[in-house]
Amino acid sequence: MAKVIFITGGQRSGKSSYAQNLALSLSTEPVYLATSRVWDEDHRQRILRHQEDRGPEWTNIEEEKELSKHDLKGRVVLIDCVTLWLTNYFTDNDSDVEQSLSEAKKEFDKLSQQNCTLIIVSNEIGMGGHGANAIQRKFTDLQGWTNQYIANKADEVYLMVSGIPVKVK
Repeated sequence: MAKVIFITGGQRSGKSSYAQNLALSLSTEPVYLATSRVWDEDHRQRILRHQEDRGPEWTNIEEEKELSKHDLKGRVVLIDCVTLWLTNYFTDNDSDVEQSLSEAKKEFDKLSQQNCTLIIVSNEIGMGGHGANAIQRKFTDLQGWTNQYIANKADEVYLMVSGIPVKVK
């Protein structure tokens, strides 16, 4: 079973920086598992810049949905981020929240069966008010329910507030 450290918070709260520093404190060769889909050439270039910025100690893996297909045994793995990962399910499932939630839970459960340390970054998008349209509200529900699912199974949970990690669990 994986050790799961869940880091959540608002936009620009310091989640990714904290997670990267934590991963580097636990391993000299951590894995960065990025979940962003490449939407266009500009986005592809942004991803390449992020990979270069991380440095040679990182093993970079780009994976949109099937995180568990990678052999991560014995590794410290930073997954950044749940929101982008869920976006891929949500988009592929034509905004079907139940199907997306079911698929994401199954994939998380498969991933967490590996003997590794998972540092998982997510967003608290529901704290910012009511979504302007039905799609936003559906995705906010999906994000909230997935965060609850992962946090419930996590060994440690941190909420980032203005760059400061607050231990929740």
